[in-house]
Amino acid sequence: MKILLDAMGGDNAPDANIKGAVKAINQIKAEVVLIGKQEVIEEKVKQFYGKTLQEISPRLIIKNATETIEMEDGPTDSIKHKKDSSMVVGFNMLKKGEGDVFISAGNSGALLAGATLLVGRIRGIDRPAMAGILPAYKSRLVLIDSGANTNCKPINLLQFAQMSSIYIRNTFGVEHPRIGLLNIGTEETKGNDLTKESYKLLKEKSKELNINFIGNIEGRDAFSGEVDAVVTDGFTGNVFLKAVEGLGKFVKRSLKESLTGNVLSTIAAIPSLPAINKFAKKMDYKSYGGALFLGVKKPVVKAHGSSDEELFEFTIKQAEVFVNNKTVENLISEFEKKPNDNSKIK
Repeated sequence: MKILLDAMGGDNAPDANIKGAVKAINQIKAEVVLIGKQEVIEEKVKQFYGKTLQEISPRLIIKNATETIEMEDGPTDSIKHKKDSSMVVGFNMLKKGEGDVFISAGNSGALLAGATLLVGRIRGIDRPAMAGILPAYKSRLVLIDSGANTNCKPINLLQFAQMSSIYIRNTFGVEHPRIGLLNIGTEETKGNDLTKESYKLLKEKSKELNINFIGNIEGRDAFSGEVDAVVTDGFTGNVFLKAVEGLGKFVKRSLKESLTGNVLSTIAAIPSLPAINKFAKKMDYKSYGGALFLGVKKPVVKAHGSSDEELFEFTIKQAEVFVNNKTVENLISEFEKKPNDNSKIK
């Protein structure tokens, strides 16, 4: 297996990307291909480790790409015109079968455009979506869409629900994953036009599409452990995701300050340190890796734009699991074996 890593994408590139790959390589069986400016990567590796990538591990490879898609670049234009960028080179390698999964922390819009234009959508899926993973009580929560589609129609949310159901069944072994619609209330009549129409559609189609739809879910109940996936549009999902990440950082910081405020509180906290550390790890979004881009023909993973080496390490390990679990193959099989008649649904 080959994991393709955009070494130039993200706020902390290429340093965090390189260090994350080095940390992950001995924990996985796959090869990792760092795609980017070869001379820059080689210089950084020598600076960090005093040796070459091949000396660190023969499963660490560099693929030269002379251009970089910046965060401020227009998504479609950059994919069309920066053909030797690390992102476009990665997508083309993935499409040609020269890699099994592509990871990037770069421009989200360009990643969406590249995955759709270069890799291609699965037949029967109107819009691919990002499925992010968050902690939940004694479980985990899939948030879809977590940022790919800011404007959605009910048919998109229906397909997000179907994709997340297939993904959770195959990746986490949950036979009947519980799917909720993110809303401002649990009542069927609550919400805006999108959520009300999506509710009706999900209720109507859930049995036919093997979706265990449990109704509307309020944000405060999303982490109860009583729902496996929350479906929403990408705008709302991204706001929700970043608010949760910010809250996690606030809780960890406040807890640390409370426990180290004075000598007495520090001493009193010592017996509870194992439980505190376990809680802190549970709250750390970094340990849940990136978001799988569901709906395209090959595995694509969006890492956080602010990913550090630890998050790249987890995302690389997560990507190997995605490939081994054949998530994309199962989506293709499910959607293409019995094409959905969505032509009349808007």
